[in-house]
Amino acid sequence: MVGCSLGRLIQLTIAGGSYQEGLTSVLQGIPSGMYFTEQEIYGDLLLRKPGADELSSPRKEPDLPVIYTGVNATDTIEGAGNAFYTNGTPITILIPNLDRHFIHIKQYQDTNRTPRPGHASYPSFIKYGPFDDAIGAGIFSGRYSSAIVAGGFVAKQVLKKFGIEVFAYVKELAGVPCDSSDSKAVLKSCENYKKMRRDYDPFYQNVYVNGRIRNDMRFLEKSAILIEIEKEIDAIRAKQKPMNASEIKEKYGVHHILNCPDVNVAEEMVKACTTISRQGDSAGGIVEVVVTGAPVGMGEPVFDKLDAELGKLLGLGSVKGVEVGAGFKVKDLTGSQDNDQMCFENGKVVFKSNNAGGILGGLSSGQDIVARVAIKGTPTIDKPQSTIDKYTNENKQLAAITRRDPTIVARIWPVVENYVSLVVLDHLFMHYGYQALCKVVREK
Repeated sequence: MVGCSLGRLIQLTIAGGSYQEGLTSVLQGIPSGMYFTEQEIYGDLLLRKPGADELSSPRKEPDLPVIYTGVNATDTIEGAGNAFYTNGTPITILIPNLDRHFIHIKQYQDTNRTPRPGHASYPSFIKYGPFDDAIGAGIFSGRYSSAIVAGGFVAKQVLKKFGIEVFAYVKELAGVPCDSSDSKAVLKSCENYKKMRRDYDPFYQNVYVNGRIRNDMRFLEKSAILIEIEKEIDAIRAKQKPMNASEIKEKYGVHHILNCPDVNVAEEMVKACTTISRQGDSAGGIVEVVVTGAPVGMGEPVFDKLDAELGKLLGLGSVKGVEVGAGFKVKDLTGSQDNDQMCFENGKVVFKSNNAGGILGGLSSGQDIVARVAIKGTPTIDKPQSTIDKYTNENKQLAAITRRDPTIVARIWPVVENYVSLVVLDHLFMHYGYQALCKVVREK
């Protein structure tokens, strides 16, 4: 299977499937000397995992990562202090599937003859034949995005070293939009939301805060703990603190379910989505991602323009549209309205607007890079649908499915955030590499 790798100088390759042994991220190009923990990676993974609230699927995967390669297992010489730091070799992160029970596999076996409308199950069967990984939709399941989140987390930590922040949030859900333009305020809201989720996540507390899994443990030791946790999933989930909406708003300033910077709008989004879900249907929406601190001139011309690279967000399941800056609204603007005029103030170039979304000619302009992705409603719904028997081509009726996500929007924003982090880091390496070469050439 080709198509499972992203990037050039920073390259992520993912593997695995929804009901295989798990998912894998292999990340190449990360500098040596970086330090991060499985606890920190899980802090991002818990943002997209299912079963966290009423807007997500009831599947109970804890998504606990294991750093398998790419870091030193111990100090390279006595007292070096470089144990568990990246050593420049490919980083492998494993995400075992722990909520993989026969009762759920049997449900897929009973329905796999009849492809779900709106899902990849029909064309993937035609492409791969009867050996297609159809249990849980395999790599076409949204579950594969956990591998992107894990790899993108590492990229995001490198970007922070350069003063670059990448953050995403729910811009619109079920037709309810959020009007937010202050990037500093949105970033702060996103950080507070992430902290809230860590504080309330029972696996974060049970597994990492309590030290059941630590960086200094061997892989086999961690595996033994994961076997224990697989048997304790329900018991651990039962320990989750009740999420009191008003208390969370008071303490963290965020909504208890949605990562939307306007708490009141977030509540309206949830109500609108719940209304749709109660009718057996699903809701779509928009996720906005912002990059701050990128150097001017980052990007490559023609085919590898920075905005063209962001267009690859279409590689994420359920994403049906990507726009940068004003996006499709430019069709209604004149040139004078769309142009971001410039002036020089207080020793720097200042733009009077950002319709270009921080990208001109495929290169970063120094403004915030802003992109939005349109997310379709979850294809798995609680309504009967017309389909076929993929083995006989007979017309069939697909029964309603109740184990589902009322919306993908609430869980896909961390995937968008970390995917963009990988794209930006790849271009940052190319940018600084080119600038370093130019400096040497010009000095000779």
